[in-house]
Amino acid sequence: MDTQHPDLHPLYAAHIATLKARADEALAREGFEHLVIGAGQPAMQFLDDRPYPFAVNPHFKHWLPVTKAPGSWLVYTPGKRPRLVYLQPHDYWHVVPDAPAGYWVEHFDVVIIREAKDARAHLPGDSARCAIVSETGLDGFAPNNPQGVLDYLHWQRSCKTAYELAMMRVASKIGARAHRAAERAFRAGVSEFDIHLAYMTAARQIDELPYNNIIALNEHCAVLHYMELQHAPPAHARSFLIDAGASFHGYASDITRTYAAADATEFQALIDAVDAAQRGFVAKVRAGQSYPDLHVHAHIVLGGILKDHGFVRMSPEAALDGGVTSTFFPHGLGHPIGLQVHDVAGFMASDRGGTLPRPPGHPYLRMTRALEPGMVVTIEPGLYFIDMLLAELKNKPAAKDVDWTRVEAFRKYGGIRIEDDVVCTEGEPENLTRDAFAALG
Repeated sequence: MDTQHPDLHPLYAAHIATLKARADEALAREGFEHLVIGAGQPAMQFLDDRPYPFAVNPHFKHWLPVTKAPGSWLVYTPGKRPRLVYLQPHDYWHVVPDAPAGYWVEHFDVVIIREAKDARAHLPGDSARCAIVSETGLDGFAPNNPQGVLDYLHWQRSCKTAYELAMMRVASKIGARAHRAAERAFRAGVSEFDIHLAYMTAARQIDELPYNNIIALNEHCAVLHYMELQHAPPAHARSFLIDAGASFHGYASDITRTYAAADATEFQALIDAVDAAQRGFVAKVRAGQSYPDLHVHAHIVLGGILKDHGFVRMSPEAALDGGVTSTFFPHGLGHPIGLQVHDVAGFMASDRGGTLPRPPGHPYLRMTRALEPGMVVTIEPGLYFIDMLLAELKNKPAAKDVDWTRVEAFRKYGGIRIEDDVVCTEGEPENLTRDAFAALG
């Protein structure tokens, strides 16, 4: 998306108006007069003078598409224009952040400072009257991160504005383009490391990537968060699982695909079955749908796939009750996504806090709310052949109904995961990921 495109101006204006209204309500509820948000500061590595990669406060980038201005602050007082205190230091050791420019600047009073400590003069005088949402502070201006304010803002953040969805569509397109490049590299027979390089080259992102890429070949596909990146290609690449996203103006995409080698026809058939099931789960991303119920439904469907493909000799319901589906599908169906890959408020009971518990037996589910229009969630079912979990299953009563020879034959492929980012709307869901792949042709 052209960041100077005229369509962005009304989208962003409406977005800022929404954030102001939310902040007004949050501050009034908790008795504060100002919302103050710090961009944050780079953290230094222990006993070293090197910083960790800087990650901006998500509350800061919710207001404006600035992700690389550590030491900056945003101040919002109801009824007034937001103020951006922007640190642009005199520095010849590092690249200095560009001067504020673009479609968003007209909505802020911008103050440029040269040293981080100078921000204090442009923040409200009485910190006790401020909801200060930040990890770091200044002398005499410490973060308080009031829970009531955070609860309300996090709850509301679950439902994206039209501007936010526009940003996420672009992030999805960048990710889809890079996924295509990674698949081509896999087909060419290169190493995990070289596939990773192909992905980053196509995405044209490094530190901007919303999370560390998972690039796994063969048995490595069974490690859910595999990030080792072998430099030598395997003698025979049988399978490839890639979980990788991209960012645009602070918003993330999160995409997973699994591929089979040309001669791995049975594994390809299993991928196709999971893919068809995943599309069915996406179709159920509707307003009012309980996400935990959808997760349990996914276990039933995947249990049917295990039976249809000869791994088990039991009904899907029995596979769920006996802990068999959790062996092959040990993680949650997905999570909220937006400013953060695992976005906030997935467990909240209301805008005043509280927690909706996970269903018994599903400890890794990352969302327990019902879906609402504007929410964006991932839908990422999987089937894996994980040695540790298979060993545990062998000690359960259900083990007698598992075809262990069949399971053993698939261990060399590692596993399957397919993940899309999906918008809940008033009607049909919008699949950001599939739409992005389709646009590539």
